[in-house]
Amino acid sequence: MVLYGTLINGAFILVGGLLGLLFSNIPEKVKETVMQAISLAVILIGLKMAFETDDIIVLLLSLITGAFIGEFLHIEDKINDFGNWIEGKFATPGKQISIAQGFVTASLIYVVGAMAIVGALDSGLRGDHEILITKGILDGFSALVFTSMMGYGVILSVIPVILYEGAIALLAKQIELLVPHDFLNGLIVQMTGVGGLLIVAIGLNLLNLTKIRIGNLIPALITVIAVYGIYILF
Repeated sequence: MVLYGTLINGAFILVGGLLGLLFSNIPEKVKETVMQAISLAVILIGLKMAFETDDIIVLLLSLITGAFIGEFLHIEDKINDFGNWIEGKFATPGKQISIAQGFVTASLIYVVGAMAIVGALDSGLRGDHEILITKGILDGFSALVFTSMMGYGVILSVIPVILYEGAIALLAKQIELLVPHDFLNGLIVQMTGVGGLLIVAIGLNLLNLTKIRIGNLIPALITVIAVYGIYILF
């Protein structure tokens, strides 16, 4: 089954998130300190990913073009509207982290990176789900921690994870035929670098040091494909 690894990954996030809800009633001072620790870890994860690329021009142009598209489409506002709608349905008094923030934070961390892409390609091309299952175990544990701190917005990240990894797995054979192997490997590095900077921005926002509109930068994960393609031509 092509989607087996993707579904297992999603199931681990769902189970981890649901377990995390059981630990949500943590004293506020403890929650604040743990949240700061998580934020620092998120920044470290993002930096490690961002440092995978040496092509700063690709990274910069991808972020700039992505920012123009994101601002034009008001993606951040739409994500917040979605989060507010969910909050209206399931009100959580005294909650400091919004549904939208938990959703975007978890989604980017789980979707961006080599494991998601390579794992999905392995599932689609060879029926080998080991990478996605391993990723699922890691995601499940982090979902438990994130959900206990940020609420059930983290659980909603199951949706983009399944859609993203599932699409790659289903289209894996076409991707292998259409995209040269060297280009694909380079693109994975560039996407990881761009995504890493977005994750750094998430960590800074969680520490309340900045108010970066991360949602409006998400298109950079798509524009990097075109930017990198043009870059290697020249």
